[in-house]
Amino acid sequence: MAKVQVSTDESVAGRYRLLEVVHQEEGRESWNGQDVESRRLVTLTRSRRPDHLREEAGLRTAVRINRESEALGLVCSGRVAVVVDVVEDDEFLWTVTARPAGVPLSALLAHGPVDHVRTARIGLDLLEVLGAAHQEGFTHGDLSPGQVWVEEFGGITVGGFGLMGATDAPRVTAPSYASPEQARGEGGGPATDLWALGAIMYEMVEGRPLIRDRGGLEATFRAVERLPIRAPLNAGPLGPAIQGLLRRDPVERVPESVVREALTRILKAELDDWEPTGTLPLFEESGFEGARPGRLRGRRPVSRPVLLGGALAVTVVCFAGLAAAGGLSGHDTSASGSAPSTSAPSRPTASPVPTAGGTDSRGTPSASRSSSPSPSASPSPSPSRTERQDPPAGFFRFTAPQGFAIDLPKGWAPLRTERSADQSYRVLLGASGDPRTLTVTYSTRLTPDPVAVWNEVDTSLRGDSIDYERVGGIRSVDYRGYRGADMEWLSTSDGVRERTFGRGFLVEDQRGFSLRWTTPAADWDTAANQRALDTFLRTFTFTAE
Repeated sequence: MAKVQVSTDESVAGRYRLLEVVHQEEGRESWNGQDVESRRLVTLTRSRRPDHLREEAGLRTAVRINRESEALGLVCSGRVAVVVDVVEDDEFLWTVTARPAGVPLSALLAHGPVDHVRTARIGLDLLEVLGAAHQEGFTHGDLSPGQVWVEEFGGITVGGFGLMGATDAPRVTAPSYASPEQARGEGGGPATDLWALGAIMYEMVEGRPLIRDRGGLEATFRAVERLPIRAPLNAGPLGPAIQGLLRRDPVERVPESVVREALTRILKAELDDWEPTGTLPLFEESGFEGARPGRLRGRRPVSRPVLLGGALAVTVVCFAGLAAAGGLSGHDTSASGSAPSTSAPSRPTASPVPTAGGTDSRGTPSASRSSSPSPSASPSPSPSRTERQDPPAGFFRFTAPQGFAIDLPKGWAPLRTERSADQSYRVLLGASGDPRTLTVTYSTRLTPDPVAVWNEVDTSLRGDSIDYERVGGIRSVDYRGYRGADMEWLSTSDGVRERTFGRGFLVEDQRGFSLRWTTPAADWDTAANQRALDTFLRTFTFTAE
């Protein structure tokens, strides 16, 4: 049975002698100590009592902490710290555990960055513990490097379960690892733990915290909620997984299963030969500061293990990227994942063609309505042939294996392709040295109102983009007989002010496309850019076979 005692100046509860501090962070401090009665070595962690627990009886808190650690000890034997006592001390709680093997992860981080392979191994171990807790109905809600003990030759132990109590309680003990929803006081569930996992892995590969303590709860919470997140520079193949976990909207964070598969593949790839076999361009992850396609994009050698994990890395990123691209509403992309869909877009037919301002009467191929989904025999259908005008001067007809076609400026090609398990995809198009990009997104889980979809994207961009500013309102449009909506916005990337036009439209039920055209804001009104946008909207077609 849990005990609740009061500590003294000489020792904790008059029983536990404090020997040395092993971890310190805002709101939490851990000591190596000794039980003076049994002579057993213990670890004592002093945590600031969350406001929502101040009025709760100490015995109730102690029972919950013990119950959760015991329950998880059964399903994660040896990976969850064994709680032997809980001590109440004014505004703090002392959690006494059997001395874990190894050292706190914070001590490991004090020596500098950790290579991506070891980061993947520790991250996967952490994810297994968190996943088991979530299946048991528990959320940690307070994860930080001080709660993770790492052994030299593998293995981890996680402490701190049960302190936060209800899963919707905001976290206040280690604010620099709080998720944005916790920083706003909204609380959180399993997605909150996924954010903390991403923040921990980010710190491991970069050698610096994602968000530094600002010297107080409120100041640190404001930083968590508002500061832009820079893409990790040293993550290697881990980058997509880390960035997918660090989406500010909890419903947009990648599912546990996808992250687990990504980390597993990276570790398996480590067994392969590391000879460079090719190069891949470095691109910006949606919602993160980094190199923009079409500007100075470095190239790095890509080893065989990285290439083996590439397909999975794409899966990881696409959940995070589709929403910012204007394609996903954010539904069904939480930790539970989503079921595959066999439906695909309908075959194009001739109908009025839209321009940036609406539709015009020029007849060119476009998409027709369909009363029922058209099953696809292949996840990458080829567009069917339709009669159409020749591409305008300076453009060529591009046919994508995903099942769409469009006239593009000569020299353009896919810069990045992402696909999710539910058949959604995103293709980023552009050219080296050209600062302009076009993003085509196909989504299978949209809300029935295109304006509402853009409203959700608008909310996401406000949290993820630098100097974000929407231009005008979100406009409902008719696009070839389909319900659609347009939105324009300004943002800054790599010091360059950019302007983006986005058009999204539903083709059937929850399925639809979006086209996102981004150029330097200073060049937005040039004749060449306006002609390009008009060409994109006029010539875009899609098929399903």
